[in-house]
Amino acid sequence: MQRTILVTILQVACVSFLFLLLTGCASPSVLPTRAAAIMLAGAPDLNVPPTFTPLPPTTTIDPRLNSNDNSPLGPSRTPTITPIIPTRTPTPTPTYTPSPTKTPSPTRPPAAQSSPYRYPFVIDPHKSKLSIHVIRPNDANIMQFVQQTQPNVIKLVDDFGLLNDIKRVSPRTIIVGRLDNPDQQYAGNPEEEARKYVQSQLNQYRANPAVDYWEGWNEPDPGMENMGWYTRFEQERVREMARHGFQAAIGGFATGVPEIAEFALFVPAIETALRYGGVLTLHEYSAPVITQGYGSALPGYPFYADRGSLTLRYRWYYRELLEPVGLVIPLIITEAGIDGIIGDRPGPSGYGWADFQQYAVQQGWGNDGIEAFVNQMAWYDAEVRKDSYVVGFTIFTAGPIGHWRNYDIAPVLPHLTNYARSH
Repeated sequence: MQRTILVTILQVACVSFLFLLLTGCASPSVLPTRAAAIMLAGAPDLNVPPTFTPLPPTTTIDPRLNSNDNSPLGPSRTPTITPIIPTRTPTPTPTYTPSPTKTPSPTRPPAAQSSPYRYPFVIDPHKSKLSIHVIRPNDANIMQFVQQTQPNVIKLVDDFGLLNDIKRVSPRTIIVGRLDNPDQQYAGNPEEEARKYVQSQLNQYRANPAVDYWEGWNEPDPGMENMGWYTRFEQERVREMARHGFQAAIGGFATGVPEIAEFALFVPAIETALRYGGVLTLHEYSAPVITQGYGSALPGYPFYADRGSLTLRYRWYYRELLEPVGLVIPLIITEAGIDGIIGDRPGPSGYGWADFQQYAVQQGWGNDGIEAFVNQMAWYDAEVRKDSYVVGFTIFTAGPIGHWRNYDIAPVLPHLTNYARSH
């Protein structure tokens, strides 16, 4: 009798276990929420990083920083995953003139309305957003530019000797800093790697408190495979910097990347940065002239006359993903200009703007190479002024070293100063 009862119990237990498996009640595999959503939407398999490792219990976190939520993919809102395609079909071939025209005040809401953080700057859409990228402060024209134009933003790399001078002569100029770090690998736990990254540069942050925003990696191109990892890395970098009293500039993407589907995976980092008063940065170059690729469509999207695959590529991210869900983060284009290493283009071989002077003159941008370059930057300035969320753009580069001398804007600095001052 006892043997019969035991067999019956075992049979019931087995049937119950099979029922749980068939009805989906067994424990599911652990995936980050957004990664799972993307996979259910039909995206390719993602390189899902290891489970998030929270901070040790003994870690002291300033409650004023709202840093107690350390979840890697825990946005307060759920932005759309499927990009929104507008119904209008503009002309596929754009028309433009080298000389910019003053644009009216934009109607889209400013970035500050999309964030609980109150940004300490207001961008005048009628003022020039043109500025410069500086590697070494070895030219007196650099400070002449700052003093006479009072730029919205300036970018410094590694050498921060001009910090105090910039803040003294132009206290409202936003300074973006970056420390060179060639070790950029999508490996390990992203949150732990982000903390180690911040700790490795913390002494420099503390030594240069006049820097308003610190960039992280330079020109990453994670692709679909690594964007989930990079997103979590940037989220934790924002939080870790906030714990030490600093603000982050996230992204730093190279020219021509990411694709829209890849940028959709980066949206959680946008949400985190907005909570902590961060900004988005990226680079926009083209060649042989600044408008190469302007009006080109991105894969799977129609043509739009006011967007591009290289310059003004950022408009795809904002109009398809960020604006529809109210995540309009301030954008700083921390490198811009002419870069001949861009592939699949017309024109002569070359690198920086000076290598394409004759071609630009032939295309009607000016009477000589310098005028042609200034007119191209003026055209780009007129375009970015139409977008209220763009803080400014910095032309690469003043004070170059090594092979970056091909991009030296020293001969053009007085002319850029005159242009920006007149606007």
